[in-house]
Amino acid sequence: MPPAPSRECFPNGPRSIASKRVRLNQERELIEIFVDGDGCPVKDETYVVATRYGVPVALVANARIHVPEGFGVEMVVVDHGPDAADDWIAEHVRAGDVVVTADIPLAARCLDVGARVLGTTGRPFSEESIGDRLGMRELKENLRGAGIASGGPPPISGKDRSRFLSKLDEFVQKGLREHPSS
Repeated sequence: MPPAPSRECFPNGPRSIASKRVRLNQERELIEIFVDGDGCPVKDETYVVATRYGVPVALVANARIHVPEGFGVEMVVVDHGPDAADDWIAEHVRAGDVVVTADIPLAARCLDVGARVLGTTGRPFSEESIGDRLGMRELKENLRGAGIASGGPPPISGKDRSRFLSKLDEFVQKGLREHPSS
């Protein structure tokens, strides 16, 4: 069995989103934002929105990532295995939570439990669109494997960042309306 992930918390000492859930015995205190942190280009934007609404953030990655103090972000460092960060997020996310990721299979897993999932370009994943996105991902993977297509997504633009901020704000507001704190 792999060792438990380490948790580094900012700014007010140790806390654990996962252990808080156990103590609450399935009661909801607040929605949470989960960030698939490895290579995420919109971490700072996420911290700004989370701070505005007082929503906790779990930044999940395979290695420690610097998090500025004062944003209430829990840094969760998982093993270096394939999909370790994705697995941690999928195991801890609940209905109503918000997940920030560009990973399509992780998005599908989170949608299955009722989370809101937002891509790093500000385009939401939905039950209606996830099948097409999974199919396109598989097609592109096959083309890359055959040497026909290569390269990744284009760099994130200012328009993408603006769309991301707007949609994340919308998702958090909806989540807070639907799951107000006790």
